[in-house]
Amino acid sequence: MQPMPESYNVQRRSMDVEDYVDVVRRHRGWIAGPAFAGLVIAVVVAFLWPDTYVSMAVIRVVPPQVPEKYVASNVNIEMAQRFSAMAQSITSRARLTDMVNAHGLYPGLRSRVPMEDVLERMSKDVKINPVFSLRDEGMQGRPASSAYRIEFAYENRYLAQKVVQELVSRFIDESITTRASQSVMTTDFLNDKLAEAKRQLDEIENRLTEFKMRNMGRLPEQRDSNLQQLRTLETQLSAMSSSINRATQEKLLLESQLRTLRDQQQRAPATAGNTAETAAKSERLMQTEKQILDLETMLSGLRQQYRDTHPDVRRVQAQLAVLKKNRDALLDDEAKREAAVPKKKDAAPVRTREGAELEATIQRQQSFIRAKDMEIEQYVKDQARLDKAIRSFQERVEAIPMGEREYAELTRDYALARSRYEELSQKRANSEIATDLESRKQGETLELLDPATLPQTPTEPKRWLIIAIGTWLGVVAGLFLAGMREVRDTSLKNLKDVRAYTGLTVLGSVPLLENDLVVRRKRRLTWLAWSSACIVGFLVMITSVYYYYTKQA
Repeated sequence: MQPMPESYNVQRRSMDVEDYVDVVRRHRGWIAGPAFAGLVIAVVVAFLWPDTYVSMAVIRVVPPQVPEKYVASNVNIEMAQRFSAMAQSITSRARLTDMVNAHGLYPGLRSRVPMEDVLERMSKDVKINPVFSLRDEGMQGRPASSAYRIEFAYENRYLAQKVVQELVSRFIDESITTRASQSVMTTDFLNDKLAEAKRQLDEIENRLTEFKMRNMGRLPEQRDSNLQQLRTLETQLSAMSSSINRATQEKLLLESQLRTLRDQQQRAPATAGNTAETAAKSERLMQTEKQILDLETMLSGLRQQYRDTHPDVRRVQAQLAVLKKNRDALLDDEAKREAAVPKKKDAAPVRTREGAELEATIQRQQSFIRAKDMEIEQYVKDQARLDKAIRSFQERVEAIPMGEREYAELTRDYALARSRYEELSQKRANSEIATDLESRKQGETLELLDPATLPQTPTEPKRWLIIAIGTWLGVVAGLFLAGMREVRDTSLKNLKDVRAYTGLTVLGSVPLLENDLVVRRKRRLTWLAWSSACIVGFLVMITSVYYYYTKQA
């Protein structure tokens, strides 16, 4: 017979179903105990855990009653941001403290922990979430919400409903107050900006008026009118010069005729027979002089419009040359005739009717010459006035570039200030209409869609789930303990162990013989322990259930 190997060197044999059943039978107490303890603990926890009721309400966003294309809103904050800001304001420390004190929330918790912890607990119990739907999908794939769910979890369902109702009321009031205040602030801001723009516009307008008054007639916008006026004056001056030339020539013609008449008067006795011929020649000479004067006036006007190479100018020049030749011929004939007549110094003047007419003609010629002198003098005064006016307009035109930059800056600043003032005025008017719309509560508002519910069943705890989980954990703990005891027990339990570990053939087996008294005593103690444990466990569970239903009643 070979010696048995060391026990710590022997590997355990593989266990089958019969072995597992045998393990459960041997350690059934270690399995049932933790399982029963888990059941008792789970029942106690499940029924001592206070109920939590969740009251819920839904509010939706109501769009403005007036279409946006008619009255644009002056509150430019999106509903999600505005609702988030309102939620932070409503769930602030001060407002939560008011609700806790007003409704007497968390009395047991307030007696144990400071108010800060109570408020933190309440902030976790209050949940504000948007309600999404498929048709609310935004253009960029982000969900847009037009409704929000407000929830509050508390152990008293009536208080939970009251708290949700108060939260909903505060959200609606806060929405109206917030939009109204933001609208009024926008209008006030635009009023301030409009007043500032008006002040700047008046200031620039005063500066522009002062500049115009200081530079009257020398403004860049008056350049064209000044140039046009200057051209008009130059034309008038040219015409005035032509008039002076014409009047001077007419005066010269009259003086020439006067000299002729005086010569005739002096030669009257000697030339009595040639009076008709002389008068005829004088008449032709006067007509020629007049024609020459008219052509020279016409030539001066044509030269102001055309060059010397123009056909009309050349034609007038040719006619003028022919007339001057005729005048020179007539003057030569008259000079030769005067030279042929002998002078008689001692002849006494003869007073005849022709002499009287000649004297009257001389006086008329003298009056015509004096009239021409007065006309020429008036023309000279007008010419001096035109020269002065031309110099004045030339100075204006020359002075325009000096203030053109300053005037351009003032004009540009005035245009910008006026445009800004008109823009702000329009915005202010639109903002006032939007503010009036908000004051009438016809803008975007919050409306109660589903009122605060009164929960009938608690949402927490899930008692049967807790009991099942506790019992299962107890069974698992018992199996774990049984497995640990089985691993630590290295004794031979049955014939399979004897055959596997000794390698010998088993001829028979002798049952374990114990004292009946000891066996009965051990059984009684076991049953007593189990009975006590079961009774205590059932009492504890019944007490927990009774406490729960008593508290509910």
